[in-house]
Parts: sequence; C-alpha cells; structure tokens
Amino acid sequence: MTARRSRSRSAAYAALALGLAGSLALTGCNSHSSKKSKKSSSSLKKSSSKSKKRRIIGGGAAASGAGAASRRVPDCYPSTYKVTFSQQTGPKSHVAVKFKNSTSRDCKLYNAPLLRFDNAKAPLPLLQGTPGHLDGTRITVPAHGYAYAVIPTNTAAAKGSEQKSVTIDFMGISASSVTHGPVTVNFAEKRLHISVGKSKVTNWSSSIHGAQLAGGVGK
Repeated sequence: MTARRSRSRSAAYAALALGLAGSLALTGCNSHSSKKSKKSSSSLKKSSSKSKKRRIIGGGAAASGAGAASRRVPDCYPSTYKVTFSQQTGPKSHVAVKFKNSTSRDCKLYNAPLLRFDNAKAPLPLLQGTPGHLDGTRITVPAHGYAYAVIPTNTAAAKGSEQKSVTIDFMGISASSVTHGPVTVNFAEKRLHISVGKSKVTNWSSSIHGAQLAGGVGK
C-alpha cells in the first residue's frame, strides 16, 4: 500500500509539474506576442506621422513656389497707344514721354526709353549715365499706373526741328539689352507737333514732377 501511494503521489507531482511548465510557456508566448504587437503598432504610428509630415512639408514647398511665381513682376513693353508724347513750351520747354501700364498687374521699367527720332541710327543720348554706364534705375509701374521721362528742349539747339516719327525700345537691366520693342509712333497720324534737337532723355520716373526735376525743367 505504501509503495502504491508513493507511486501515485509521484505521478500526481509529475502531472502538476507538466501543467505548470505549459502554463509558463504559454504566458511567455503571449507576452512575447504582445511586445511584438506593441512594437508593430508603434512603428505604424511613427510611419504614419512621418508620412503626414512629408505631405505637410511638400505642400508647404509647393505653396511657397506658387507664391513666388505669382509675385514675379514682368517687364513692361511699349505699344503705339501705351507710350504718348506731348510738347511743353516756355522757358522750361520739354517733351514729356508718358507710359501707361494698361494691364491688370505690375510691370518693371529699367533706366530710360530708347528713342530714335525720324529713323535715326542711334537713340537719343541718356541724360543720366551713358549707354555703357547706367545708373541702374528700375521702377515698378502699378497696374493701370504711369511712368514718365522728359526730353529737355529749353534751348534752340535742344529744341531743333519738328520730328515726323519716333521708334521706341524699352531698355533691359543691362546696357546692351532691350526688353520689348521696337514700336513706331507716327506723329503726323496722331496730329502731334514734337520738336527735338540735340537733347537727351531722362530715366523713367514714377511722377512727371520727378522726371522734370531730373531734366532740369521742373518748377
């Protein structure tokens, strides 16, 4: 009886030990699986966060590029109705050159207008600087706004004789470049009497008063 009881107890202990071992192994597996699941979830969250950041950064860069493109100011260009001429008489006689920006956005003008009266080979000299040494004038003409230049004609030599036409180019940023042109204005067709002789033209100005002062014919 004693031997049987001993064997029975041993068998029971062995079964209990096996059960405990299985339980511990299952707990370990579950714990390991849970850690993997947490790591996987964390990795997915980080990836999603990075993806969102990339999309935000990319969108910001695109918006910035679009904004820069919209802020880019084009060059102004001449036409027979955008550039007009008028002769002022008296002690401070001069020819006023007026440019109208007829577009709905700003545009840029550089230095001075290049004017060839009666098909002259060379344009009228510049009063401020020379074609090889420009002073870098650059003005922005607002939408539907104006810019002015002046040709002093307050001496007999500067006034010279009446001209029939003028060919107009707009200077570029450098001494040898032009932005747009040429166009030709026929004074007879427009019933204009414009007299220009040995004179020079001022740089562009945002106001007629500023152009007159630069030409020495301002009040």
